[in-house]
Amino acid sequence: MRFPPALLDEIRARLPVSQVVSRKVSLKRQGREYVGLSPFKAEKTPSFFVNDQKGFYHCFSSGEHGDIFTFLMKTEGLSFPEAVERLAAEAGVPIPRMSDADARKEDQRVRLLAVLEAAASFFEAELRGSGGAEARRYLERRGVSWDAVTRFRLGYAPAGRAALKEHLARLGFTAEEMTLSGMVVAGDDIPVSYDRFRHRVMFPICDHKGRIIAFGGRALDANATAKYLNSPETPLFHKGNVLFNAHQARPAAYERNQIIVVEGYMDVIALSEAGWTNTVAPLGTALTENQLHLLWRMAPEPILCFDGDSAGRRAAYRAIDAALPHLQPGRSLVFAFLPEGSDPDDLVRQQGAEAMRRVIEKATPLVEVLWEREWKSGEWSTPERRAYLERRIATLLSRIGDTTVRQHYARALRSKLQEAWPVIPAASHRHYRAQWDRRQPYRSSIPSRYDAQSRFAGRFGFPQRPRPSESLRRSRLVGPGYVLYREALLLRTLLNHPWLVEEYAEKIAAIEFSLPPLAKLRDAILSLKSHDISLDSSRLRTQLEAQSLHQAIDLVERTITHRCYRFAEADAERADVEAGFCDALALHERQISLKKALEAAERDFLEDGSEESLARLYEVQRLIASLDG
Repeated sequence: MRFPPALLDEIRARLPVSQVVSRKVSLKRQGREYVGLSPFKAEKTPSFFVNDQKGFYHCFSSGEHGDIFTFLMKTEGLSFPEAVERLAAEAGVPIPRMSDADARKEDQRVRLLAVLEAAASFFEAELRGSGGAEARRYLERRGVSWDAVTRFRLGYAPAGRAALKEHLARLGFTAEEMTLSGMVVAGDDIPVSYDRFRHRVMFPICDHKGRIIAFGGRALDANATAKYLNSPETPLFHKGNVLFNAHQARPAAYERNQIIVVEGYMDVIALSEAGWTNTVAPLGTALTENQLHLLWRMAPEPILCFDGDSAGRRAAYRAIDAALPHLQPGRSLVFAFLPEGSDPDDLVRQQGAEAMRRVIEKATPLVEVLWEREWKSGEWSTPERRAYLERRIATLLSRIGDTTVRQHYARALRSKLQEAWPVIPAASHRHYRAQWDRRQPYRSSIPSRYDAQSRFAGRFGFPQRPRPSESLRRSRLVGPGYVLYREALLLRTLLNHPWLVEEYAEKIAAIEFSLPPLAKLRDAILSLKSHDISLDSSRLRTQLEAQSLHQAIDLVERTITHRCYRFAEADAERADVEAGFCDALALHERQISLKKALEAAERDFLEDGSEESLARLYEVQRLIASLDG
């Protein structure tokens, strides 16, 4: 759902950031801001700041930054629409009125939810009644406690063809509503409609708000056509978008930074009873892309549990194929393989929680399982077969959308290939390496066909940095030989004007320094300023020297021998200081990003020698040349 910017602004205006944050963080007022311990990282010294006037929070220890919506998303694992809806209700801001068509659709949803809730209550009552004795014995044999029965709202669907249908009719639900909800089967070729679920243990399936939207049923009749049966697709339920138990697992997953994925309802219940309340399951199918994104919203590296047999391995491989295009820095999958022939339910009941804990602790990263699959998929004794394996791996790498992740996978898998065939030289790259060596004297010569408007511009993921002013681009700050000079200039400006930290803390924290002492000096400035927002230049220098940072300060002063950058001086006007600092910072960021891009382009060309790699290399060189003057 899309929300008008005016609506979001009104919610922000009515709910100060400190009010929302203070429910989870103990805040203390400090000048114009509030300070407290980070909710994102364990710490003893407060580094978490909230500024109501500017409408954001910033955590110096973890780098997290955002507004009231982001805070709920980060601390409670909510989606953006969920955060907006909750805060809008709290602020008393009405969500815009729906169209008549949307209103009718919503009315239908409300009625269908009521049908399913009524069905759940009916199944719960049947489980507790005399007709549910066999279902109760089944749950007892499976080791399901009555507490779990209540928590998961388990029930029993009677064997009769119309028990639920007649019950729902007595409650006033129409035949159409029963059919649309998926609880009753009807159609032109069916003379008399009938209950979809009969003589089954029932497992309610809930949405993110805990509302029942579907059911799964486990047959008690050994001769049943389907051992497990799920609700069909309905206006409420699309099984590829839902995970069983996600609404209960999400808080625990966020608290532990871990989500466990198993294959079935009983596995979820068994692990939940053993203490892993952060457990979910797909609904009888392979993980979909939507389910992967649901998992990543709860934890960065979901643990997928599979049987160690061939079927379990195939399921893991399907999950890998679904995940590859969506991998991002810090976001992946890990795989926990159980002893062959076991599932989590069996393992916990037969060997105890400790056995399952060992399986989880030995979980294998995605890249290792991917390599295992490719390596075991054939026999690689000939050059042609080895070339085929390399081509397979190259094809897989091309499916990884994120450039940085793809590069790291390429290095990891190339290293494994080299370990597997240590006597095989990388002859296929010699031709391109020779070509590269011949081009070295002409690195600064950029062919005109790769100019700024070329078809390659903007295709290679170059960071979009603020462009520095023309005066700085023509100054001595430009060029690879002036890295230290730029860094010293930025630090000297901060030493003379520490108020810049209040406005640009996040950008300052992200500056990459070439020397550790300079990075340490920057960190100390941020830390001291975070504890005393009124700290001026004189007191800042005194406290830095007390921390034995005088040598780093001396390095800064010795490097800036010429006072040609007026904004860095102690008596410079505030507007000049801010403009000059921002310009110098933009120039430094751009130089650093281009340096990294050049290194990556050179490395890529040496590895594959492709026309695209060469074009990327030329484009980076052109950008550097344009900045150098």
